[in-house]
Amino acid sequence: MAQRNIVGKLADVGEEAIQRFGSAPGADRVLGPLNSLRDRVDEMQKRLRGLDALEKRMKTLEHRVDKLEGKPPSASPASSTRSRSSSSGSKKKSSSS
Repeated sequence: MAQRNIVGKLADVGEEAIQRFGSAPGADRVLGPLNSLRDRVDEMQKRLRGLDALEKRMKTLEHRVDKLEGKPPSASPASSTRSRSSSSGSKKKSSSS
């Protein structure tokens, strides 16, 4: 019970501090960019949530393409791409020297 009273008091003091800060001169110069930042972070979170659905769709499409081409499903297509680019990069280095 004592903890609830302490938390309640802290919440009240925090609210008062926010109200005082909001009415302080020059606070709008601080609060404006903070609100803008909050809006931008919210928008970024929404976009990132959409990436999960896109990744799932891409994985499904990759499986369909593999079936059509008669290839066995690959475990990680990104690793094969990396190995190709690193091996081609080493070829370029050796041919240029």
